[in-house]
Parts: sequence; C-alpha cells; structure tokens
Amino acid sequence: MSDPVDLVVRNARVHTFDDTETVAQGFAVRDGRIVAVGTDEELSALIGPATLVEDLGGAVVIPGLVDAHNHHSTAGRAELFECSFPDTAGVDEIVATIAAWAQQHPDDEWIVGGSWGSGLFSALADPSALAALDAASAGKKVLLSDDSLHNRWANTAAMAAAGLTADSPDPRGGQILRDASGALTGVLIEAAGALVEAARAESAPAGADFWARCSRRGVEIMNERGITAFMDASASEDLMAGLALLDERGELSAWAVSAMLVNDFIFGTTVLGTDLFAMREQFRTAHHLPDFAKIFLDGVPPAYTAAFLQPYRDGGPHGACFHGTTTMPPEELLGWLRTAGGQGIGVKVHCTGDASVRYVLDAVEQVRAEGIDAVFHIAHGQFVSPEDVPRLAALGVVAEISPALWSPSVIMDALDSVLEPDVMARIHPNRDLLDAGTTVACGSDWPVSPDPNPWAAISSLVTRADPYGLVPGTVAADQAITVREALYAYTRGGASALGLADRIGSIEAGKSADFVVIDRDPFAVAPAELATTVTLGTWFAGALVYAPA
Repeated sequence: MSDPVDLVVRNARVHTFDDTETVAQGFAVRDGRIVAVGTDEELSALIGPATLVEDLGGAVVIPGLVDAHNHHSTAGRAELFECSFPDTAGVDEIVATIAAWAQQHPDDEWIVGGSWGSGLFSALADPSALAALDAASAGKKVLLSDDSLHNRWANTAAMAAAGLTADSPDPRGGQILRDASGALTGVLIEAAGALVEAARAESAPAGADFWARCSRRGVEIMNERGITAFMDASASEDLMAGLALLDERGELSAWAVSAMLVNDFIFGTTVLGTDLFAMREQFRTAHHLPDFAKIFLDGVPPAYTAAFLQPYRDGGPHGACFHGTTTMPPEELLGWLRTAGGQGIGVKVHCTGDASVRYVLDAVEQVRAEGIDAVFHIAHGQFVSPEDVPRLAALGVVAEISPALWSPSVIMDALDSVLEPDVMARIHPNRDLLDAGTTVACGSDWPVSPDPNPWAAISSLVTRADPYGLVPGTVAADQAITVREALYAYTRGGASALGLADRIGSIEAGKSADFVVIDRDPFAVAPAELATTVTLGTWFAGALVYAPA
C-alpha cells in the first residue's frame, strides 16, 4: 500500500492488543480507519504532502477504551443542570446543599441531584430529616438520588406533585417508606421514586436537542478519560433521539451502543420493550447503534431488593430468612430473551444478587438450545455462585463487571451491613471468571460511580484496593487479575461485549482509528500508580477529540 494517507502516528510505543500482542512504533490512517501498523521506516512510504504526521516523542499509545455500562446522558444532565454532594454527606450537609442551590437558582421549579449514600436510609427516614429538607427547599420540589440511582429522597412538594399521600399504596416493585405514625418520610424505594421522576418529566418535558446536549457533555467527559466506545445501559426514546441527533450533527465522538429498556422501575420511562425495539432503526446512525435491550432483574442489596440464594443478614424490614425477589418470574425473563434474541438484539440483564444470575443462566441455557445466538450480558456480576461461574463461559454469557464499585467505599460498607460474611467473601469473582474462560468487559455504571475514569478501575482490578489510597484494606484479594487482563477487559473484551469486535478494541489494519495517548506505560509501572494515569490525547475515527488544555 503506497498511496498517501491522512494520518501517520510515529515515534511511539504502541500497544496494539492484537492477537500476537505486537508493540509497534506507529500506524497509518485513511478515512478514519487504520490501514497499516509497523515501524517508522515502513510507514514513511505512506506520507504524502497532505498527510498529518503525529510524532509522539516516544509516548505510549493504546486502543480507545470501552465502557460497557454507563448512563452517560444522565451523568451529562447532572453535570449541566443538577446539584451534587458526596455520597459521604450526612443529612445536615445534604440539606445545606439544597438550601444553597435554592438560593442560587430562584427560578427553578425543581431541585434534582445526588448522591446520598446507601447507608443513609435510616437517617433520611427520620421525620426530622424531611422537615429539614422541606424548610431548606424554599417551596421548590426536591428529588435526590442515592448512590445506586435506584432509590430517591423527595421533599413533601415533590411527593405531592406525584400524587403521593400517606394513604398511597406501595407501587409494584417499590416501597414508600413511612415513619412509625404512618407519615411519609420522603424515602422512596425503586418504583416509588419512579413515580416522582415521571411527575418531574411531565412538568418539564425536554426534546431531542436537550438530550443531545446532555449526551455531548457525557461523551466529552469520557473522551477526556480515553473512552471512545460505550454502552448506555438505560436507553429511552428520548436518549436515542438525542444520540441520533448528535451523530447527525457530526458531534458524536464515540461509538454509542444503546441498551433499550425492557422494564423500568427507576427512571420513570414510559415507552418500553417491544414498543422501543420498533424504533431502533429510526434512531440508528453511523455511530449510534441501538442493538441491545436492558432488563432490570433485581434491585440493589442495601435496599433488600437484590435476589440472593442465601438470606440477607437480618432481612431488614422483611424479617429473617428473606432472600430478596426478582422483578419478573423465570418464564417472563425467558420470553424476553427469546423476543429480543430472536430479533438479533443483545440483552444486558442487571443482576446484583446470585439468585438473579442463576435465573439468567438458566434462561440462556434454554434459548441457546433453541438456536438463539444473541449476545447476553450479566451486568455488574458482583455475586456469582461458585457453581455458576463455569456456566458463563459455557453459555457464551459476558460478565460485565463494575470495578469502580468494589474497592473499599461507602457502597461496600452498605453491602457489608446487609450480607453475610461468606457472601461478601465471594464478591466480584473476576479471577475465577477469567480462569473459566469467560469474556469479561468493564462498565463504570457512571454516575453510580462518580467518575468513569478507567484507570482507577484498572488499578483496583489488579490490587483489589482503593485506587486512591484513601480507605485501607482490600476486597477479596484472591480475585485480583493482571494488568494485561484488566486492559483487555477495557479494550477487546469491551469491544466483543458491544458487538463491535470487528471494528474496535485493538490497533490493527481495518479497524477504526480510535486510540489514546497516555503519560505512562501501564506494563512498566506499579499497579497502584495506574489510577493517576493521564490522557495526553484521545482520537476517534482518526480525529483528535480530546487534548489537555
């Protein structure tokens, strides 16, 4: 190949992540795709008068990183329009944040934000907390998410907007927490919070341009972290319309795979399942691929809504021997895998308890026997029974793991408070999954994790410790994996999980020219140093989409 190209990257240390783990000096790009990989001397023949030559001075290059599970538009919206406080904040700090926001935004009807910590349920359910929130909100409606995005704390005005009273029944899949007298506390578990989310959306409808703006901000943040492909794990009609518009404008600087919501007891989405599937081609563009469905099969352990094989430590409000429940019976789950998989739509299933994981594996075993070869993900993969670990590889089920959520943290403390020690000892069995031959991909679950930074996650995958050194200790250290395995989970594993293995995940001829320049060689530094890796440049389809100021 001797015709001049658009771009030549040279004088670099390029970890290609190809099948032979080639380390090259550079590569050439034409029309957004890599056409050659090799030495500087080999690539020089492809340089013409119009070729852009990037001499990286020996810097390290890796393929663009893949975030296999996030809520990028929700995160972008939060950064642009919502108030925030750390998940370590107590009631007083949260209330003070709301009071300040109300004063700074006098014309806003709603105050929305987060995230309160999973261990704060009891404190927020105290009647004095709601009284303080009401007093601080200056007559505005307030709706605050917890650190899992599954639960809400609302003030009295927001609950009134949703028609909630002390006599309101608990919705299916949710709970309205009340105090000893039966009065509302404002704490709303899962589907109960979705009622207020729906009321907010109805009072402040937003079109495709709004959602495009939210997506653009989310993608900008990801590009800064070296992410050039992602799956949004809760895609609605609005979100897909925003992504399609963004790509039509030439402003979508990442591969965006949408997982269309089958059920929703969190976000208040109304168009779901097959109605949403019918819209997928309407919103398909060159870089927006609505090729997955998303099922919430259970909730989260701190709210006692995840389904486990072993009972919770104390059962919480449900009493002893409570295992949690799933959102649908096994036959309904099986039906959705048939419906989606039969149309070539992959399915990501949210499972935070090991009983839910088993339900999925049983259902996948059935549809595989029926000849359905769609891609299936178990999302989060934090608790998998040892008996079920080999089944993921055998059934071709992707373990989409959430490394940002297991290092010592508020979330880990909340899990530890409700689960038995022997269950916690098996959390995130990544070593076992890889040893069994499972395809592993990483998802940040951002903004559940406060930052989609892959490098903090990669560090914790290897060390099983807090990547920033703020909290001592490790979590199930025997499940640590290697740096190379962690990086593969963020590159080739992620590409495979998104159904894009033929387009991204490595630096090879024929693939999209998505790559990241970083300030250190990840194979030449201590794993604890990976968390502070700095992105020096992110390129998508041969174009520079992020450079430090």
